[in-house]
Amino acid sequence: MRLDHVQLCCPPGSDDLMRGFYVGVLGMVEEPKPPILAARGGSWFRAGDAVVHTGVEGDFRPAHRAHPAFVVADLDELARVLADAGCEVRWDDAIPGVRRLHTDDPVGNRLEFIQAGAAS
Repeated sequence: MRLDHVQLCCPPGSDDLMRGFYVGVLGMVEEPKPPILAARGGSWFRAGDAVVHTGVEGDFRPAHRAHPAFVVADLDELARVLADAGCEVRWDDAIPGVRRLHTDDPVGNRLEFIQAGAAS
């Protein structure tokens, strides 16, 4: 078994905002959605094996506890990119031996990023 993708919700009308973050800030690539799904709004993004689907939800509330966690090659560089884009970077040392940080996407969904190798 393996994880295929994670879906994060977003409010109606936020597709361009999400695209600006996932592609423009995180450097993911947008993948085309099948036409029947594209009509619902939302987007699909990929970076390596990490796949994020965003889905429009009318009664949207951001996920503050539930979150995907992404492993990245250079956590310090990502922290700089996030800060330069105006994102809040919250370092977290609660797990011994794991360098990680949290931020939020443009609609408030929590995201975690972990340094590859996980050593502090």
